Amino acid sequence: MRALISVSDKEGIVLFAKELEELGFEIISTGGTFRLLKEEGIKALEISEVTKFPEMFDGRVKTLNPYIHGGILHKRDSDAHVQTAKEHNIKAIDLVCVNLYPFKETINKTDDFDEIIENIDIGGPAMVRSAAKNFNDVLIVTDITDYDEVIKRVKDDSNTMEFRRDLMIKAYEHTAAYDSMIANYMNRRFNSGFGDKQFIVGKKAFDTRYGENPHQKGALYEFDSFFTDNFKALKGEASFNNMTDINGAIKIAASFGTDKAVSIIKHANPCGFAIKDTLYDSYVEALRCDPISAFGGVVAINGLLDEKLALKINEIFTEVIIAAKVSPKALKVFESKKRIKIFTQDAEYLTLANDLYDFKHIDGGFVYQDSDKVGESEVRDAKVVSKLEASKDEKKDLEIAYKVASLTKSNCVVYVKNGSMVAIGMGMTSRVDAAKCALKKAIESGLDVSGSSLASEAFFPFRDSIDAAAKAGVKAIIEPGGSIRDDEVIQAADEHGMSLYFSEVRHFLH
Repeated sequence: MRALISVSDKEGIVLFAKELEELGFEIISTGGTFRLLKEEGIKALEISEVTKFPEMFDGRVKTLNPYIHGGILHKRDSDAHVQTAKEHNIKAIDLVCVNLYPFKETINKTDDFDEIIENIDIGGPAMVRSAAKNFNDVLIVTDITDYDEVIKRVKDDSNTMEFRRDLMIKAYEHTAAYDSMIANYMNRRFNSGFGDKQFIVGKKAFDTRYGENPHQKGALYEFDSFFTDNFKALKGEASFNNMTDINGAIKIAASFGTDKAVSIIKHANPCGFAIKDTLYDSYVEALRCDPISAFGGVVAINGLLDEKLALKINEIFTEVIIAAKVSPKALKVFESKKRIKIFTQDAEYLTLANDLYDFKHIDGGFVYQDSDKVGESEVRDAKVVSKLEASKDEKKDLEIAYKVASLTKSNCVVYVKNGSMVAIGMGMTSRVDAAKCALKKAIESGLDVSGSSLASEAFFPFRDSIDAAAKAGVKAIIEPGGSIRDDEVIQAADEHGMSLYFSEVRHFLH
C-alpha cells in the first residue's frame, strides 16, 4: 500500500504518517512535508523518486505526472486499467493526504501580487480531485480532524464505501472553497468585488432544529469560523428564526461599542433598546418601550448577564438571551425553564464579524452588495440645517435613534429619550404611517415622547412628519436629507423650534 502526503498545514501530520507506516503504507511526500517526515524518522520517498523528474520551475511542477495521477486514478477493478498501469510500471497510490497552499493566510498578510500568485496551489487540487474521483479505490484525506478516524477505519477494516464517499464529498468541498476564495479575491482586486461570477462559501457550524417552519430543514453556515469562535450554547438549541433574531439584536447592541446597551428583538424587528448606567437599568428601560412585543422575544446584552439581571428578565417569558458573558448564578436562575435558550460569545462585549459584503436571496438568484454600516462620524459630523442646535444629551439620543433606524426595516422612524427608545415604527409603506404607528404604541404603553429625539433612515418627503413630531413634543431630528422639499422640512423645524440635522447618508433596509 502507498500513501501520498503533501500538506501545508502540518499539524498532526507526523503522528498520522507514523501510524500509516506502522500499518504497512509506503509513504511518498514532497518538499517541506518530506523533510519534516525524514527528520522524524519516517521512511518516506521523495516525490522525484517516483516521478523520475526533479521538482522544477521553483516547485511549480512536481506532482503533475502519470506516475502520480496514474497511481491515483486507475480503477483497480478494471483489467484494462490494471494492465496499463503494469505496462508503464505505475504503482497504485491508495491514500492521498493533501491540504492546500495557504492562500488565505497570504492575502491576509501581504498585498504583494507576485507572492500571492505563488501561493495558488496547482498540484494539490489536482491530486485531491483525482483521489476524490477514484474514491472507490482511494482514501482522500483533506481535513486534519479526520486523521484519527482514517487510522481507526484502516485498522479495524471498516473502510466502507460510505466512509470513502464522505471523504470524497469533503474533498470536493475543499477544492471548491479554495477556488472560490481565489476567484473572489481576484474580483475584489481587479473588478471592485463584482465579477461575472460571485461565490458565497460557508462552513456548516450546526444544524438548526428546522427552518422558518417545521417542514423546512435548516442549518447555520459561517464565514471564517465566526460562530465556532464566538457563539456558545449554554441552554437550548438555536432555531433558524432564533439565529436571524439574534443577528438583529447583536447588530444593534454591539454597534455602541462598550456602552451598557440592551436590545430586544421580536420577529427581526427591535421593540426595545436602552443605554443606561447599568445593564439592569438598560433592560428595564428597553422593556418599557413595548413589553407586549417583548414577550417571547430575543434579548441581547452588551456585557455580563448577572444574577440580578437574570431574575428581572425571568419575570416574563423570553425565548432567547444572547449575552457577551453569562455568570453561573445567572444561568442557574433559568435552570427550571425548559423553553428559554441562552447563548454567549464569552467575551467582554458583543462582537460583530463586520462582513464586507451582504446578499439576499430572491427567486432565481440573489442580489449582492457592499455591507451597509453607520460611519463613526455620521452623527457627530451631521450637518445642522436648522437655526437651533441640539444639546449634548439630545445629540446622544440622536445617535441612538439613528443607529437603531439604520438597522431596522424601512420605512422606519425611531424616537429616543434619555438614552431609551420610547417609540418605533418600522416596515411601513409610508413614513407618515410609521411615525403615527410609533406614537400610537407609545401612548398605549404610557410613554411620554415629549423631549425626545427622532431619527429616520431616509429623508422626509414632506413637512407633515415634522409637524406631527412637533405636536408629539420632539425636540431634535436627524435624517439623511435629499428631498426636493428639504427647504419646507427645514422651515417646519424652525417654525417649531426644533433642531434638524442632515447626515447626507441613506440607510434603507429592505
